[in-house]
Amino acid sequence: MIRKYIFDTWRRVCLRYGFEEYLTPLVEAADIYRAKSGEDIGGQELVTFEDWGGRELSIRPEMTPSVTRMVTKIYASSPKPLKYFSVANFMRNEKPQRGRNREFWQLNCDIFGSDSLNADIEAMQLALDIMLELDPPQDSFVLAINNRKIIDAVLDVSGAARLADDQKTLVVRTLDKWVKLSAADTDKRLQTAGLDKKAIGMIGRFMKSRSLEEVLAELPELESRPGLGETMAVMERLEKSGYGDWVEFNPTVIRGFDYYDGLVFEVFDKNPENNRALFGGGRYNGLAAIFGQNNFPAVGFAIGDETTRLFLDSWNLSDRIQAEQPVKYYLPLLSAKLAWPTNELAKELRGRGYDVLVGLEEQKISKALEFANKKKIARVVILGEDEAAKGIYKIKDMSGGGEEEIAF
Repeated sequence: MIRKYIFDTWRRVCLRYGFEEYLTPLVEAADIYRAKSGEDIGGQELVTFEDWGGRELSIRPEMTPSVTRMVTKIYASSPKPLKYFSVANFMRNEKPQRGRNREFWQLNCDIFGSDSLNADIEAMQLALDIMLELDPPQDSFVLAINNRKIIDAVLDVSGAARLADDQKTLVVRTLDKWVKLSAADTDKRLQTAGLDKKAIGMIGRFMKSRSLEEVLAELPELESRPGLGETMAVMERLEKSGYGDWVEFNPTVIRGFDYYDGLVFEVFDKNPENNRALFGGGRYNGLAAIFGQNNFPAVGFAIGDETTRLFLDSWNLSDRIQAEQPVKYYLPLLSAKLAWPTNELAKELRGRGYDVLVGLEEQKISKALEFANKKKIARVVILGEDEAAKGIYKIKDMSGGGEEEIAF
């Protein structure tokens, strides 16, 4: 029930924004994930196998490479921008834990063909509106924004520009684990990547900043560098649109995928008992090249069903959602002679919009009520031989015990 509510909410908001739904194959060539999905997802978390043709395939661990491959086939002939979403299942070879399952479902939303900040803003607004559609309490979550261009600028002014590409990748992946790694482990990894103490200190000052103003105060040389201005502009637009209470700058938001190259963001649950990243996304303009195509602008995000459920639980929203679901009815077959009128009654009730489960085997009323209790069905429709003779049926309220008699 909760999963259906989550999926329905996702689809409702995406369609409200004019996004079109799509779906891609469950398997892809493993190399497309190794190329751009980062050291964890593109490495040890891939679930791979070899087909009869000797090709190494992977069950998709994420959607971005798959949808990008799909869009490369239609991009040139399609009106821009393209706005797509999907609700699909994925698999990662990781140890199941709270908020993480080997198989999981995600909503993926992407905009292709627009390099405008308006596309980044719309992606963030869509993410915010999906969260707000859950009707959460004030100050229950925050959308934290950063920019990979700012990260590149920090690496540049710190002297990391001289590093080889693989060393820069190690630096960025280390910064992505900033919150999880100890200071000693962080320094060790950055030194291994080729950074000196001065560069590590400069990076540390940036990573500990809590506002764009503080970044400029600590590193004034960044003012003229790419990324800072567009990040400020996006945050100002979101604030003017009424999202100011839900948005903040956070330099530790890096996003572990190697394909991000612009604005990035993550949504965090602010409940101390579930203080975690719920989902994220960002700008990735350089991914199409792995399919032998010219790159095109793209921005998007993905949100998982399990982290969404944990958010609902952490703010006591799940019980309210279950209470708001349509009332279910159970219509048992109380006599084999009544198979046809039982079916006709079910048809009539369903025509009124009721959710009706019909018994297929003859049951005594005591067993029917016991069955309804076990299935947590709120109403039992009673059509026995006595009721049929009178041209009526009864609806029994399983919580209060009351009965209503209705002509049939």
